[in-house]
Amino acid sequence: MPAAIRNPKDFLAGLIFVAFGIAAIVFSKDYPLGTAARMGPGYFPRILGLLLIVLGGALSLRALRIPGTALPGWKWRPVLVVLVSVIVFGLVVTRIGLVLATIGLIVAASAASHEFRPKEALASGVLLAALAVGVFVFALKLVIPIWPGG
Repeated sequence: MPAAIRNPKDFLAGLIFVAFGIAAIVFSKDYPLGTAARMGPGYFPRILGLLLIVLGGALSLRALRIPGTALPGWKWRPVLVVLVSVIVFGLVVTRIGLVLATIGLIVAASAASHEFRPKEALASGVLLAALAVGVFVFALKLVIPIWPGG
């Protein structure tokens, strides 16, 4: 990073916000905007995109003035473990059910951290599985098996 960037972490985070904001605006460009009183399907993505651009720009500009820490080195293992966990979840959720797939996802993804504690990961998995069942199966009425063979 150039010497003028005093806080590389915040600068990069700001650029990511700006990129997501631009993407939101570009992907929603074909949807009608509507008005504040009668919002169309493109209203929220565009407003959100604009807010992300403003927030990202402010964060990046702030990074030019306020000192911070350097970016850490890239670690591939956590990225791959979490990515594979999510892919496996998607492949097995209809076979083993939402509860077991969610618990497996949380425990496997938690193992990517150097602070991994199996009991805490299992407890988090059980709580998040219960939340997932409540939201997706009962509240949204999606047809997802809760248990194997269900």
